[in-house]
Amino acid sequence: MNVAVSVIIPTYKPQTYLYKCLDSLCCQTLPKEYFEVILVLNGCKEPYLEQINKYASCHTDLPLRLIQTDQGGVSNARNIAITASQGDYITFIDDDDYVSPSFLEELLAISDENVVGLCYPYLFNDGEEEVQLPSNITKQYEKKASMGKVKSSKVRRYFSNPWAKLFHRSIIGDRRFDTRFSVGEDSQFMYLISDRIKFVAFTSRNAVYFRRFRDGSATTSKYSLGEIIRNCWLRFRINTSIYFSSLFRRSLKRYLYSVFGLIKIVMNRMFRGTITNR
Repeated sequence: MNVAVSVIIPTYKPQTYLYKCLDSLCCQTLPKEYFEVILVLNGCKEPYLEQINKYASCHTDLPLRLIQTDQGGVSNARNIAITASQGDYITFIDDDDYVSPSFLEELLAISDENVVGLCYPYLFNDGEEEVQLPSNITKQYEKKASMGKVKSSKVRRYFSNPWAKLFHRSIIGDRRFDTRFSVGEDSQFMYLISDRIKFVAFTSRNAVYFRRFRDGSATTSKYSLGEIIRNCWLRFRINTSIYFSSLFRRSLKRYLYSVFGLIKIVMNRMFRGTITNR
C-alpha cells in the first residue's frame, strides 16, 4: 500500500515536548499504514538519538523513520525529509507543537493536487495551554471555514508558514527551503511555492494544530536590527527575482504582500524589539 501522507518533523536537542508531538501522532484516527513520520535530528546526536530510539522501541506501531545529520538548521532538516519522503502528501509539524487525533484524516479528506487543506490553528504560550492566544490566522479560519473551497488569495495570513496544512507532493515538487535563512525561512518557502497554490479548503474545528510559543524558539528569538534589515533585503531581492522570472504565473498582489510583510518585519523590530509569527 502506498503511503498517503508524510509527516515531517525537524528537531534539534529535543526535550519532552517532542514526545508529546509524537504521542499526538500515535493517536491519529487515520490508520497508521496510510502515513509515515520522518523525524530529522539535525546538528546534534547523543544523548538525543538514543532517547528517540528508546521512544521508538516502545511505540513500534508508529511508522517512524529517524534520520540524523550533523549539519544543523531547520531548513536543511526539512529538505532532507522532503527528499526522503514517500507520501503523496506532505505536512510539516514543528517538534514543540502537536496535533489533534483527526488532524491527518480530516486534512487528507479535503486535499488534492489543486487544493491545500487547512486546519484549525490554536496558538498558546508554553505552560499556558488552556489560554488561546489571539491570532490572525485563527481569525481567518473563523471567517472562511464555512465557505468550502476558496481561493488561496483570500487567506494570505495562512501562508506565512508551512504548518497546519497538507500539501500534495506536486505543489512542492523540486522546490526546497532556502538554507541561507535562519529567520523568515518559512514565509520564504511559502512564497516560493505560492504560484502552485490555487485553492484551499478547511477541516472541521476538531482537526487542530496546537502551536506552542516558548522562550528561545526561532519565532521569538531576538535579532539585531542590522541582521533583520540584511535578512529582509536578501529576501526582497530573491522574491523580486522569483516574481519577474515567472511574471505571467505569479500574482502581483501576492508579491506586493510579501514586500509589505518584509517592511512590517523591520518596523516591528524597530518599535517592538522582537519578531513574532502569529
